[in-house]
Amino acid sequence: MAQRAPNPSFDAIIVGTGIAGLSTALALAPKRVALVTKSSFGQGGATPLAQGGIAAAVGSDDSPALHANDTCMAAHGLAVREVVDVLTQEGPEQVMRLEALGARFDRMDNGEWALGKEAAHSRRRILHARGDSTGAEVLRALVAAVNATPTITVIDHAFAIDLWVSNGRVHGLWIALEDAVPLLLRSQAIVLATGGIGSIFRYTTNPPGTNGDGLAIAARAGAALADLEFVQFHPTALATGQDPLPLLTEALRGEGAILIDDLGERFMPALHEAAELAPRDVVARAIWQRQRAGRKVFLDARGIGDRFPERFPTVWGLCQEAGIEPRQAPIAVSPAAHYHMGGIAVDTNGAASLKGLWACGEVSATGIHGANRLASNSLLEGLVFGARVAKDIGRDVRPSAPSTLHPLPRLGGLDLRPEEEAIYAHIREMMWQHAGLVRSAEGLQEALGVVASRQSAFAVGAPPSLTLRNVVSVAKLVCTAALMRKESRGGHFRADFPEAAPETKRHRFVAVGAC
Repeated sequence: MAQRAPNPSFDAIIVGTGIAGLSTALALAPKRVALVTKSSFGQGGATPLAQGGIAAAVGSDDSPALHANDTCMAAHGLAVREVVDVLTQEGPEQVMRLEALGARFDRMDNGEWALGKEAAHSRRRILHARGDSTGAEVLRALVAAVNATPTITVIDHAFAIDLWVSNGRVHGLWIALEDAVPLLLRSQAIVLATGGIGSIFRYTTNPPGTNGDGLAIAARAGAALADLEFVQFHPTALATGQDPLPLLTEALRGEGAILIDDLGERFMPALHEAAELAPRDVVARAIWQRQRAGRKVFLDARGIGDRFPERFPTVWGLCQEAGIEPRQAPIAVSPAAHYHMGGIAVDTNGAASLKGLWACGEVSATGIHGANRLASNSLLEGLVFGARVAKDIGRDVRPSAPSTLHPLPRLGGLDLRPEEEAIYAHIREMMWQHAGLVRSAEGLQEALGVVASRQSAFAVGAPPSLTLRNVVSVAKLVCTAALMRKESRGGHFRADFPEAAPETKRHRFVAVGAC
């Protein structure tokens, strides 16, 4: 069983315990590793919520080159082919590694993998577990492996505050435990695997607390960031009014479910040749536009028939909780913030611009996803780049001791104070309206004005909670990047610049200090 007592010094510190963080930790063994997580270990985070599966070229009619081509097509011209090739070529081996660690993927009667198909994939290449419970099964296997690795120390219920940077290099990480007293963990190898930013939007499929903590930490330390404007909105979240909205996996559409409005009209075939299996940004905006016109939108999965409960047990349970019988009635859906393609700029080994800092998983910007992520590539990215980060840390040549330790600034508590709840809700609504599926200069400038007023208030009043501090920082970063890109591409759509512009077909990198 992994230890749970903080130790001041480690060979590596990893923040985040989803597929990316756990894969990195296991690949680093037998080095002494600390795993830091805000939640209870094995709970929370986006990994256990992943329904669709893991994309990998393991089928007899598939190849890494075909998988790479599909990934690049979905990315709207911004995928970095070299990095995409790393993902697709190393993906099958990492899936085998995951299976060797105990993950059980669904197989057919003949023993071959039962592969699914999702939007913008040219082949059936999605491995899934227990139907639509892939993330939960993957996390179960990885947690068991970590618990069996004595060199990994788990520090749960710990909030990562800031990096300790000295002489141009990371030397440690400040964290706060439940008593909110800062504690310094020392290491010259820090890995941020903190996930995405979905919770800064009013409607999201991400779990509570997905506020971009790792992105804010890296920005304050001066690490280069990239592609922050590209946010993927999943087309089909269950429109129940819950927060977060339950996800309805894209695999439903891969198995024949269609989108209709409340007049019974199927609208996707007229908008894209792939209809419901068009790239996510296309489908999400189509639903958004119907909603803005006063229509309700439904996912009609009645054609799946009696196979539904067995093939999609998670969705089946969600529908039952909402009082819906999906074999008999369409399911009300809405787009919701789902995945951030941007993040901490890293190289093919997951190394950031700041020496001693690595990032992997959703918090990183590898160049794989470009302007729009291909479905089910996210879990694969965590596996592949977790292994690459671990190998790169082993090659790192580290300098001598750092210089003076600078004190932390005045900080508030960990969680939102009662008076901050309304501020947080306002920011989330503002981000949904002005930095969501459809953006404009006017709306983005209004959002930035709200953010600036909050930061001014921080400077003269009581210090904000660590949560609100990060939320405001990330909102500012995303809106600023979205204002800079004066075109529409993938997950970034500007109503005032509705066409793609060839001259902006490039990644935007920005080095950030204070934010």
